Amino acid sequence: MAAREYGSGVALQVLGRVVAWLLVGVFAALGVLATYNSLATDSGALGALNLLLAAQSGWGKSFKAQHVIEKNLPEYDHVVVLDYKDEYRGLVKAGLARWWIGGPREASWSSSTWHDFIQAQRKLVVARHDQMQKGTWQSLCASVIAGARRLGDVLIVVDEAHFVAPQTGKVPSPIEGLATTGRGEGASSMWVTQRPATMEETVIAQCQARLLGGFESDADLSKIAGIVEYNEDLHNPGERAVASVPEELYPTDRETPVSLQKHENDEGHTIGSEWVYSDNTGERERRNTEGVAAEMESTHYGRQGKGIKV
Repeated sequence: MAAREYGSGVALQVLGRVVAWLLVGVFAALGVLATYNSLATDSGALGALNLLLAAQSGWGKSFKAQHVIEKNLPEYDHVVVLDYKDEYRGLVKAGLARWWIGGPREASWSSSTWHDFIQAQRKLVVARHDQMQKGTWQSLCASVIAGARRLGDVLIVVDEAHFVAPQTGKVPSPIEGLATTGRGEGASSMWVTQRPATMEETVIAQCQARLLGGFESDADLSKIAGIVEYNEDLHNPGERAVASVPEELYPTDRETPVSLQKHENDEGHTIGSEWVYSDNTGERERRNTEGVAAEMESTHYGRQGKGIKV
């Protein structure tokens, strides 16, 4: 387990945060905030601070999320992954992050305790205790987020975000604030979900970039329709022909189906899936995860601890 080492140098951290806030204010005034602390993906920088990564169950969502996380680990002073299903242990096994279980004891930790703990560990995967209820996990996540946001140069990954920031019920202010005001503190966020239809609207609206896979749920497709500027049927793998698709989003290896597809080998194992990246600058790109595992240092593990064959 990770050692309990708490950092020092509080005065320097405060000075650093003051400077960062001043810089963010200047950048915002100049209209170039999107270049500050941007997330790295396959083709470079997203040009955004909040990323929505979403696809239906079985699409390879957490695998793609781990790929994005791994690429960003060297880019941030601190990274914390709120791991609902303990699926990101591959980052720990590869020596890229520390691992800690968020259990009953940690549920009572204050945001200050989490701040000091994350500061000491720097790159941390917090795995939900398998007996912890959703409401308790949400409260724990709120404390982690409140503490981590004060670190400044930090990436916070919220897995199964529809449980942490649900559409129904009250979302704790630190969680909503991560999406709405975290940018001013130098905090980037990545919201990973299989059910965007049940996520809190404010959080989705504050994501300047989107990496979206396939969906067959009418509710999720309707939600996608409200956040992209192209035909949402592109995300329905059951649709072979899709009208009004931008040229850059057509598949390059086939004529049909035009919609995003998941690729499987003869044994039925997922070996890749297709995604669309888009952001508020107007950039749009079709992407495929087939072969991505060869670029990664870490192995992705499913809930039962089995490696995904690629």
